Amino acid sequence: MNTMQHLPSLISIENGAKAPATFSAEEYRRRHTQLRAHMAAAGIDSVLFTSYHNICYYADFLYCSFGRFYGFVVTPESSTLISANIDGGQPFRRNAGERNVVYTDWQRDNYFRAVAQEVPNRGRVGIEFDHLPLERLNKLKAALPDVEFVDISAACMQMRMIKSAEEIALIKHGAQVCDIGGAALVAAVAEGVPEYEVALAATQAMVREIGRRFPHSELMDTWTWFQSGINTDGAHNPVTARKVQKGDILSLNCFAMIAGYYTALERTLFYGEPDAASLRLWEINVEVHEAGLKLLKPGMRCGDIAAELNEIYARHGLLDRRTFGYGHSFGVLSHYYGREAGLELREDIDTVLAPGMVVSMEPMIMLPEGMSGAGGYREHDIVVITENGADNITGFGYGPAHNIIPA
Repeated sequence: MNTMQHLPSLISIENGAKAPATFSAEEYRRRHTQLRAHMAAAGIDSVLFTSYHNICYYADFLYCSFGRFYGFVVTPESSTLISANIDGGQPFRRNAGERNVVYTDWQRDNYFRAVAQEVPNRGRVGIEFDHLPLERLNKLKAALPDVEFVDISAACMQMRMIKSAEEIALIKHGAQVCDIGGAALVAAVAEGVPEYEVALAATQAMVREIGRRFPHSELMDTWTWFQSGINTDGAHNPVTARKVQKGDILSLNCFAMIAGYYTALERTLFYGEPDAASLRLWEINVEVHEAGLKLLKPGMRCGDIAAELNEIYARHGLLDRRTFGYGHSFGVLSHYYGREAGLELREDIDTVLAPGMVVSMEPMIMLPEGMSGAGGYREHDIVVITENGADNITGFGYGPAHNIIPA
């Protein structure tokens, strides 16, 4: 006989006191009220969130998947976090919603039993089409056979684009923490030091500062990509054991993560004086960066910003060396979850900048090995769009005047 069948499928683990939330109760009430208003207007009876970013945004809980599924159910009357037994009472302590239902491993597909318990089997249910693999969607359909599933992801992305005053305050802290990480990174650069040692110095400085500023926060996911030489050719190239050499082009990439909120500082550096070709390329990229910062203001269309900056690169014969869009939104996102794709500074994006949006300006060009000035050049500032313009919240200097490290 399978003794597991006698153990419960769904339980409650209210272990310990509630942890202080990242934001105020009023902030989460605002988010839920806004969501419910959209549900009413769109004829959606309930919502099942499954993504890292939306569960974090609405429940203040950033899950660790490890092959398990999570959910946050919102109905017109209540909100419920669905978590796995392996997490113990942590989801309960962190949940900004009203209830937490825990599913166990004792029977297969207990997650879907939890969903069936919390989501009424009727009407229209909003789910994130961009986050559900086909196998999981089919199991949802089997668990809720009388439901019509509709997409909620695009609408929620639009809601998340406009940041509240509390969110902007948190993002400003993150930008300041990145500046601290950048200073620690520069101090760690020396000839013969491997990339990973430089990155560790920056990450440790940022984690310690987050712990100091936010003593109730979970300290997770803060990281640094420090690239040197040929490794600067990609924006997201991982840290290696390559050792810094005199004359190297370097990429500083510090990412402070506070309660799921991403902030970044990215800079081109040189260890020792750059040659003439490298200096010219660096100065051109700074020219684009500064022009882009001036364009970040309410009423500007993302695609128009990209088109105008393209003209500068084209004038210098470097447009084909541009590697990605000119910037993106900030908020609940990371290198493995989330993205407000409708607020990227690319030619194909029609979104108009509005107060409360937070975007980066981060032009990059790359010249491959064998060409004069080979390497990747990138600057990155975080900008808050205001009623009358923009507030650049990145304090770390950029360009040759600030970032040539004496060799």
